[in-house]
Amino acid sequence: MKIVADPNIPFVREAFGALGEIFFVPGRQIAATITRDADLLLIRSVTPVNSALLDGSHVRFVATATIGTDHVDLDYLRSRGIGFASAAGSNANSVAEYIVAAMLELARRHKFRLRDKTLGVIGVGNVGSRVVRCAQALGMHVLPNDPPRQRAENLPQFVSLKRILAEADIITTHVPLTREGPDATFHLFDKDRIAALEADRPFLMNTARGVVMENRSLLKAIDGEWIGGVVLDVWENEPNILTELLDVVDIGTPHIAGYSFDGKANGVQMIYQAVCSFFGVQPLWKPSLPSPEVPTIELTVSSGEDEEEVQRRVVRHVYDITADDAALRANIRAFDRLRAEYPIRREFFNTTLVLRGASDSLRSKFSALGFKIG
Repeated sequence: MKIVADPNIPFVREAFGALGEIFFVPGRQIAATITRDADLLLIRSVTPVNSALLDGSHVRFVATATIGTDHVDLDYLRSRGIGFASAAGSNANSVAEYIVAAMLELARRHKFRLRDKTLGVIGVGNVGSRVVRCAQALGMHVLPNDPPRQRAENLPQFVSLKRILAEADIITTHVPLTREGPDATFHLFDKDRIAALEADRPFLMNTARGVVMENRSLLKAIDGEWIGGVVLDVWENEPNILTELLDVVDIGTPHIAGYSFDGKANGVQMIYQAVCSFFGVQPLWKPSLPSPEVPTIELTVSSGEDEEEVQRRVVRHVYDITADDAALRANIRAFDRLRAEYPIRREFFNTTLVLRGASDSLRSKFSALGFKIG
């Protein structure tokens, strides 16, 4: 079969090479002329899939190596009988670990302790549920919000968005992009909602989709000191993001929160299995991952040492979020290239901590963050 694939999906040649001939096309350049005689299309979030792309094509299956599907017209695919798969949940740990690193850095810069703060988590699915667990491991009070889950499951611990806006010191979004209905997330944080935060000045973090937060309103809120600060991994109009906004956010990164090597491998394996199932092929490929750069950390915890500072030191040793921030600020025009050439980043579970003098409480917290305890 003929396979059209975004070259920024890892392991494509190794996984799909036995299934047919692969033609690599940058995701933003995949067009109808390219898909016309393809059988299989492998994409990321930068490629819109709709009738304009696939009408008249031979494509029988589309797979996106991403957790989100808002770039894919699923109704159209169903109407055409075209199979589809995504990588839902594949990089959930990666995003949660990004949030941990971001909050620890915010606390350092703004001189507060996370254990004294309340985190509002909007969207408690694959990613949000992990963020809740990690935040609790950092000693934070957590307010979870997810209206669709609340209606379906009647979870007593879930709270309203109104309560999060009133009580949370830090607010993080982990929602799919939806434009209609009672739970629409397009511009969930618009100018009015952002302006309403002025009294309590919370920090805002977005790793969901860029249009969940209206970027020019964020810029105005930061300039007017209506909010405590902002962490953005996703932006409106990527890759042509608002330069003025990058200049003033606390942390700005090029849509890489979910880019751990483990998450990427998980995603490709998920769509590979789905493709094999659809075409009736026996799946044979499994990803082979390199050894972690930081397999072990040995650390002596001094008596009376602040546990949060220990957590910050360990997390930064495994994943230094400030390096991603610096890379984007150094070359904002290279947004897509920074994603394509993103260095290998392994998740916390690849690192074993040998902690001397640490309390059982601290060991449990590191374990809850995903580290192995030696």
